[in-house]
Amino acid sequence: MDQEKSHSCCCVLDASTYVGFWILKKLLSRGYSVHAAIRKNGDSEIEETIREMEATEERLVVYDVDVLDYQSILVSLKTCNAVFCCLDSPEGYDEKEVDLEVRGAINVVEACGRTESIEKIVFSSSLTASIWRDNIGTQKDVDEKCWSDQDFCRNKKLWHALAKMLSEKAAWALAMDRRLNMVSINPGLIVGPSVAQYNPRPTMSYLKGAAQMYENGVLAYVDVKFLADVHIRAYEDVSACGRYFCFNQIVNTEEEALKLVESLSPLIPMPPRYESVMQGSEVYEERLRNNKLSKLVEAGSAC
Repeated sequence: MDQEKSHSCCCVLDASTYVGFWILKKLLSRGYSVHAAIRKNGDSEIEETIREMEATEERLVVYDVDVLDYQSILVSLKTCNAVFCCLDSPEGYDEKEVDLEVRGAINVVEACGRTESIEKIVFSSSLTASIWRDNIGTQKDVDEKCWSDQDFCRNKKLWHALAKMLSEKAAWALAMDRRLNMVSINPGLIVGPSVAQYNPRPTMSYLKGAAQMYENGVLAYVDVKFLADVHIRAYEDVSACGRYFCFNQIVNTEEEALKLVESLSPLIPMPPRYESVMQGSEVYEERLRNNKLSKLVEAGSAC
């Protein structure tokens, strides 16, 4: 990171989400000033922690925002050079939340287009925006060119996937129309410290259809600390562009499935047959590809 960027200001919206909170912490540790834009979703533990941090961290300012209130977003973006857009529903996803998230994404991007200081939008999406369709089991490679099918998601009530897909597409369309510099990060299931405590309902929303993801080689997870680093790298690297699939591990064996279940305890109960000994040996073909992310992490990036 160059010296100029180390003194720049970034907005994290919504900083009280699990991913947003870790991005905020990483930015502060790297010398950035941060506007923590928090949606009023009740008194969550993460929100309380951020407000306590504001009292002792001079480079942190907290803003209350409503993503449906365009003006409140504009206030939080003032003087910022970048925005990390991390919209997520703390209550999980249903059909109504899909519409709210799409409208929120549009308002954030539109607000960025009305500011003079924003240099880049780093949009946090999901792998679920890309992996759901009828023929997923026959497709060899699932990468950044892929999108989930809207009708398939609606028919199967995959509201998390639908929200992430529609909001990301809306953000991309508006960013291109306004000629804004945007990068999207599409993480797998997010795991990390106390994820079951701080991010339970979004986690369970992601996992709807987990058995089908697993059998089709598209169930993957990512550590939240690594994910936060990737978001910041996408901002700092001037050549970063387009979409980036982000995951540490594809779950395609029963051993990996067990590790994932253990990391999410007590959200997901341990299957009885695994309590004493592992059984089964079936291995499913991996279909996800994240070669583009590897190039970004290693040093360069590619469109």
